[in-house]
Amino acid sequence: MRGMDKPRNSPLVPDAVSAEILRHDWGSVECGCGRPAEHLEETLWNAAEGHPAAFHALEGHVFAGSRLRAPAPAACGVLMAVWAAGPPRLATREALLWTLLALLNTEDDGSSHEAGLYGQCAAFIRTGLPGLHRERAAAPGSVAAAYADGILALLDLSV
Repeated sequence: MRGMDKPRNSPLVPDAVSAEILRHDWGSVECGCGRPAEHLEETLWNAAEGHPAAFHALEGHVFAGSRLRAPAPAACGVLMAVWAAGPPRLATREALLWTLLALLNTEDDGSSHEAGLYGQCAAFIRTGLPGLHRERAAAPGSVAAAYADGILALLDLSV
């Protein structure tokens, strides 16, 4: 089995999110910290279970400063699966939105002929546009709405 010795199971993690985590060969990708990215699997499981600190723990591994790292698109796919599952806790949604905003606040590493890491992440995030618009409209002036607004602005979809 890729990544972990045995598959992790959690009643808090929807099947679609589990499948997204398990479909990637994390060990074959170099993490932003320089090691194989298989250690990110545990962090992503914790994020999928709704632990806000797990989202922040991706910094330095998936993105660092203004640069995305190799596992960013796969991690973004997991984050968007979590978003699509509709995390009920406000703290989890805020941490997830903060992470998506941080990913979009990086330099675009693609060219006009390829998506690059940034383009791949932006494509994943675009799949969650309806939820982002709902989050922004649900509680104007809230932290979550501000993050959603920032994401939409960076995608140039704020209207």
